[in-house]
Amino acid sequence: MTQNVKKLLIANRGEIALRVVRTAREMGIATVAVYAEQDRDAQYVAMADEAYLLPGDTYKDTYLNQDRLLGLLERSGADAVHPGYGFLSENADFAAAVIARGATWVGPSPRALMDLGDKITARRVAVRAKVPPVPGLNESAGDIRALYDFAHTHGYPIMMKRTDGGGGRGITIVRDDDELRGFYLNHDAMQGGDLGDYFIERFIDRGRHVETQCGRDAHGDFVVYSTRDCSVQRRNQKLIEEAPAPFLAPETVERLERYSRALFEAVDYVGLGTCEFMVTANDKAYFLEVNPRLQVEHTVSEEVCGLDLVREQLTIAAGGHVGEPPAPRGHSFELRITCEDPATNLTPGTGTLTALRWPSGPGIRVDSGVVEGDAVSPKFDSMMGKLVVTAQDRPAAVARVRRALDELRVEGVPTPASLFAAVFRDDEFTAEHGHAFDVSTKWLERKYLNREALAAAAGQPASLAAAQSAQSASAAGAAGADPARPTPTETFVIEMNDRRVKLTVPLDIVENITGAARSRGSKRPTQPLRGGSLHAGAAPQTAASGQTGVIAAPMQAVVTRINVAEGQHVAKGDLIVVLESMKMENYVYAPAAGTVTKIFVAPAAGVEAGETLVTLDVDGGADKPKGERR
Repeated sequence: MTQNVKKLLIANRGEIALRVVRTAREMGIATVAVYAEQDRDAQYVAMADEAYLLPGDTYKDTYLNQDRLLGLLERSGADAVHPGYGFLSENADFAAAVIARGATWVGPSPRALMDLGDKITARRVAVRAKVPPVPGLNESAGDIRALYDFAHTHGYPIMMKRTDGGGGRGITIVRDDDELRGFYLNHDAMQGGDLGDYFIERFIDRGRHVETQCGRDAHGDFVVYSTRDCSVQRRNQKLIEEAPAPFLAPETVERLERYSRALFEAVDYVGLGTCEFMVTANDKAYFLEVNPRLQVEHTVSEEVCGLDLVREQLTIAAGGHVGEPPAPRGHSFELRITCEDPATNLTPGTGTLTALRWPSGPGIRVDSGVVEGDAVSPKFDSMMGKLVVTAQDRPAAVARVRRALDELRVEGVPTPASLFAAVFRDDEFTAEHGHAFDVSTKWLERKYLNREALAAAAGQPASLAAAQSAQSASAAGAAGADPARPTPTETFVIEMNDRRVKLTVPLDIVENITGAARSRGSKRPTQPLRGGSLHAGAAPQTAASGQTGVIAAPMQAVVTRINVAEGQHVAKGDLIVVLESMKMENYVYAPAAGTVTKIFVAPAAGVEAGETLVTLDVDGGADKPKGERR
């Protein structure tokens, strides 16, 4: 029975919240936004019909605060919740609580979220659906003999993966028996977590990451809107996506669609979702996971199928039927424009957008949450926007991307634009001049990143001056805005009982109250990028500027691995610590040779930008031979 959504609470922020607001407005659905103090002036907040403050300055207090979100669901009178992606979008308990309050959950059922949320249970779902997962064991890694047997049967390298990981988090590649033994014996100190949190899979070295964007309604109708290729990755996170996935045999596409239907039907999936596969050079397809939500790269599927996928989500959630897309049209690329420096292995940067000009013209779409003058925080997801380029076929789309990159202008912060320009002129990627398409998930890292000399030269960017960088970014973000022009009245955004409202008052009252401040000129507030100053805990101990031998966190993150021990000698460029921030693994390298004197963090600990991770007794720059390391 169809029950139309009348008022939608969007339990998210930033770009995806704005994306949902726009579609809801087109459908005549009222929207309710939620926001932390740092997002008060964000565009999605201003565009929503209602907006409510989430007090606090941590994600736990704000966008992950289930009790407060459920309270606002009841207070606002919303009859549906769209979770976006990230945050609570895959949380079965939150979905169940929304449903228990009589509201519509825009996503699959809590049971489906549970079945697909753990990687071992998801592998079992795939086996039940007769979809082959990547060769591995469907049990946790508790028995070293079983691990040895698997490795000797399938061969090295193998992967040890966390059952609750995702996007490359919690993955350790093991290349021989000694490394496997070391992982088994030292996982608690080096990795964090219990062995029961891990399982083993074969490592597929040159596979393509291929997805199907799917939808299934409560009537049992199923559709694949498009395939996508997301093989251009760094640290198992995507940088470039395209639809449809190119250079696949028709029988491979048919197999992926058949596998996807079987997976959705096995858990009675209702909603939109993405099935992810590893496709080998000989066209074997292995199941990786199902993402039970909208994904960042849904844009390219929309471009080639001609449907609004957020509208599809809302229609299915209300009991309607999936839309049958027309035959795929053209080809589309999405480039993630992040604040990352390709000269230093795409480590996140920071600063203020002193100039920003997006490309335009035929076939160009920009989904962005920042404007010129915004400050880019060093603490959070570094994505500033998505550049989506579409044309009638892949060669034309490649040419259009080149033109768009020529038009793109971003100043004040680093971006991967120069790297993208190189990729879109690389025959292995473009398949031009008689070359075959030859891109796998490790292609970008092999060819353009992680070169030993570059890693050693770059060391661990910003680690020795992270606190200073954060302070500089904050100061830069507060500088340089135009004075406000006098008007007869002035409008303010205020909160009454945590509800966002606009207040318009005569200008003379404003001047009486704020005359001194106004005489100095008001400044346009800067928008922190995807999180502002939200953090995971109390204020940290930060590294003093210029302090010798201090390796500090370049961003807010969670420690996932410590690769050294106190007293160990390291060479310049050696991996010290692995951090995870917004599903991205970031590698902290030794900026100089020396001996580890103290480790200040442990696996699973949250750290702030500038917080001390490790201190070194620096050798004065001379690397000791590897054989002298302890």
